[in-house]
Amino acid sequence: MTNTGGAPGGEGADTPTPSQGVPQAPAPGSGESKPAEDHAPSPATPPRGWQPPDTQATPPPGWEAPGTPAAPPPGWQAPNPPNQPNPLPPYGGPQYAQQPRWNPHGLGKPGVIALRPLNVGDILDGAITAIRRHPLLVLGIGAVMAVISAAITFVVQKYVLGDLESFASTVQLGPAATDEELRNAVFGTFGEAALALISTTLVSTLLLTVTTGLMAAVMGRAALGRDVTFAEVWRDVQPRLLPLLGVAFVYALLTTIGVLLCIIPGVVAWVFWALAAPALVLERGTFREAFSRSVKLVSGAFWRVFGILLLAQIIQSFFESIIQLPFTLGSGVFTQILNPAKVVVPSTGDLLLASAGQIIAGTIAIPFVTLVTVIVYLDQRMRREGMDIELARAAGVQPPQAW
Repeated sequence: MTNTGGAPGGEGADTPTPSQGVPQAPAPGSGESKPAEDHAPSPATPPRGWQPPDTQATPPPGWEAPGTPAAPPPGWQAPNPPNQPNPLPPYGGPQYAQQPRWNPHGLGKPGVIALRPLNVGDILDGAITAIRRHPLLVLGIGAVMAVISAAITFVVQKYVLGDLESFASTVQLGPAATDEELRNAVFGTFGEAALALISTTLVSTLLLTVTTGLMAAVMGRAALGRDVTFAEVWRDVQPRLLPLLGVAFVYALLTTIGVLLCIIPGVVAWVFWALAAPALVLERGTFREAFSRSVKLVSGAFWRVFGILLLAQIIQSFFESIIQLPFTLGSGVFTQILNPAKVVVPSTGDLLLASAGQIIAGTIAIPFVTLVTVIVYLDQRMRREGMDIELARAAGVQPPQAW
């Protein structure tokens, strides 16, 4: 037979040599498949939807490969395009829907104040808003207290007039008056004037404290956005009226004595016990619990409470001075200022005119300063005891969840 497979050389004859570079074609019938040549035509384009055997088939809808992250929850936001920066969270995970943004009203504002810790502007605005939303009730209570205060002031000033007249007659004596007459007149007159001033301050503080208790009942509903009537206020205050009067009397007496003995003890007592009346009415506590609750709420925030209450008193005094100015023009005050050596004794008509100005000014000023005190009480409880959440639930506002 003729050997067509090449030169004899055994099995190594089919092995390519380095000089050849390509393997020789195998002999026909050797059982080995013939490799495709380089110039063979490219395979035909596979039909649409065809996939090579090694690739995976298209998974059915909803199928997830093992180890792949779960689908993001509803509300997921896709990242911005590459040309717009969109930093990922610190952990590098997907960016989900943003958390609720900060609300300037905290848990809402169903009533006259926002349910969150308040600043000075919020407290003053809350007092003014309460007067605007409930003018008849708030100003009515203020008018009653202003009339009582003006009546007591009128009686006290009328009582001092006799000493002023005797002091004026003593001054007219001039050098002819003996030392004993001058000493008795001066000390007697100034002693009566100091007693009148102390009495007026004591009565004013007592009435302000009682009014604060009444305004606490008003603010208890106004902060929730509810309508409030005088009958509802009286129903809340009546069971605690005697303890409220006791708190007001003790508070007024001790603060006044503290200011007379030394200013600092009076100021300290005035600040630490300022929230006793709201605590008594809104917490339905006892006489002793009201003072202890006030001290507890003010502790750690003394200067803040002192600053807010002092600012309210300054605003009240400034407003009352402006309102009373036209009523005091004819009472001889300016004559006394221009000529200090002359003693001017106001008449009964002058005192009545000044009392009218005091009533008009006190009708607005008294509710303002007492409402500020009540809002300070609510603010301290929201800051320390989470009362804003309780007020939100009472008002029907659902507090936001943490997640």
